[in-house]
Amino acid sequence: MSKQRFSLKNIPGWVIILAVFGLLYATGLHTEAIGQVQRLLLASGFKKADIPMAVETNTPVSFSSAISPLPAPKMVGTGFKITGLDGKTVNFETLKGKVIFLNVWATWCPPCVAEMPNIQSLYNKLYSNKIAFVMLSVDRGGMGKVKKYIEKKGYTFPVYLPHSNFPEEFQSPSIPTTYIISPEGKIVATQVGMAAYDTKEMREYLLQLAK
Repeated sequence: MSKQRFSLKNIPGWVIILAVFGLLYATGLHTEAIGQVQRLLLASGFKKADIPMAVETNTPVSFSSAISPLPAPKMVGTGFKITGLDGKTVNFETLKGKVIFLNVWATWCPPCVAEMPNIQSLYNKLYSNKIAFVMLSVDRGGMGKVKKYIEKKGYTFPVYLPHSNFPEEFQSPSIPTTYIISPEGKIVATQVGMAAYDTKEMREYLLQLAK
């Protein structure tokens, strides 16, 4: 009786696929692999960030002598503290007066990994003293893990970790989630899920908010 030679052709395709995914998970490369696929989808224009129809403007209001002006609106995230990769703690409310691009992400999240190069591109074009980028990591592995990841990728946008309890306003059912906050401290746009942010529409929207 002749022995049947072993051949990859005899292995079912689903077994090979499972083996590949198993290897990716075992080596921790699955996040990058899935992220790369989703990044290609973003590059194709598959998912652009949603832009509000119009930017709210502050219309001057006249008050009679018998009526007192309302107090200034309270900024979202008041009392919230964040820590940068340099170890310095920042009070979130000190960013009031700027347009804030707040992205909640994690190193283990494929959609987060997928949209980061696009956010870096947006940051390169728009970063100024009027627009603040806050890339807020919710990783539980500590600052060392996040810092290592950012340095490996060569990202230069500001990255932070929560230093105090997460504000209710920034809690979302999934990540990534991005919030656009006006100079007055109000959330004017929310994007749940990955998206392409470096678009003409988004750049114009942020610049208009920052005027």
